[in-house]
Amino acid sequence: MAEPTPDPSDWVTSTTGRFVDAVSALRARTTQPVITATRGIVYGIVAIVCGLTVLVLLGIGLFRLLDLLIPGESWSAHLVFGAVCCTLGALLWSRRSPQPPTDRTHARRPKEPMSATAREVIVIGSGPAGLTAAIYAARADLAPLVIEGEPSSTSDQPGGQLMLTTDVENFPGFPDGVMGPQLMTDMRAQAERFGAEFLTAKVSRVDLAAHPKRLWVGDPDGEPTHLADAVIVSTGARSLMLGLDAETRLIGHGLSTCATCDGFFFRDQEIAVVGGGDSAVEEATFLTKFASKVTIVHRRDELRASKIMQQRAFDNPKIEFAWNTVVDDVVGDTKVEGLAVRDILTDTTSVLPVTGVFIAIGHRPNTDLFAGQLDMDDNGYLITAPGRSLTNLDGVFACGDVQDHTYRQAITAAGSGCMAAIDAERWLENRHD
Repeated sequence: MAEPTPDPSDWVTSTTGRFVDAVSALRARTTQPVITATRGIVYGIVAIVCGLTVLVLLGIGLFRLLDLLIPGESWSAHLVFGAVCCTLGALLWSRRSPQPPTDRTHARRPKEPMSATAREVIVIGSGPAGLTAAIYAARADLAPLVIEGEPSSTSDQPGGQLMLTTDVENFPGFPDGVMGPQLMTDMRAQAERFGAEFLTAKVSRVDLAAHPKRLWVGDPDGEPTHLADAVIVSTGARSLMLGLDAETRLIGHGLSTCATCDGFFFRDQEIAVVGGGDSAVEEATFLTKFASKVTIVHRRDELRASKIMQQRAFDNPKIEFAWNTVVDDVVGDTKVEGLAVRDILTDTTSVLPVTGVFIAIGHRPNTDLFAGQLDMDDNGYLITAPGRSLTNLDGVFACGDVQDHTYRQAITAAGSGCMAAIDAERWLENRHD
């Protein structure tokens, strides 16, 4: 039996019905939220109007009550008078002198949280070692804080000892030389470029055995001002000076504390070296490569240097000695023009005709801050692991002249600063693992 042929009109009717049903369903879903929102808005407006009406009625009732309670007078005058009295009372109360809290108040007051700022790495000192450490630490995304010292400091001033020099000709990358202060300024800017922050202040106290490490800037008896997971010590060392006013005026202008740094500038000139130990004899011997004559000025009648060093000096025809002699002054306004000396046995004075003076009476590392916490040698230099920057305390690293009594050069200080930053970075990574 053959199936009936479908009527096209039925298909049209069915499709139209489904379309109408879909539109109705869509209208129902969209219309209901609109109606609900509209009702909410209307109800809100009505509530506001009713609320305002009630407030107005209450105000009218209050005013009428005041008329009844204060017959024959204006209630508004009393209201204004009361408002003025309340205002004056509040003003006087706010200006009262604060009273000191009682002991009971102190006992109930919760302890205020410590306001010290926390860092992953803090670098103490900003010479070539400290600034190099800051550059490497910043590039490792450790956001180091460099506490660079104070400009008035005689020890760990910002920029280190190179801030007291003029031409630096033995630092790689400068074929024409560079001024010491300019080199330090450029290194500081490089560290800042990578995210290092600087604080121009001196650290007054440290607690490096704690975790995190605690540092004080300013009052050493208060709460610590800075916290750090790792600390890099680069406070450097300073040359011991004679204590003459002329030293400040002529340092870097014929007066020096580093023969290796500045000897080249005194070629074929007569110079003097003050001191009698190994450092003085070593520098005098080195300076004979450039100078025409070197006079060692020593306050005793014999050297304190080792026998082998003494013999080298005695055998050198360019070296002469001024025994039992002390320095009274360095002659010259803008550059060294002579050295005023005095014989302590005869009290006679004279002026050595020199154009250069090298002070070599010793160096002193800036380590007083770390006494009793970090291991030091007999001369006060920090002791680090061989070939490393690690100290005896976990998370504390040392670099530069503060731990180097052998080379004491800007380039070696910078290299050890790189080592300290890498050691600190690896230590932090292992600690976080």
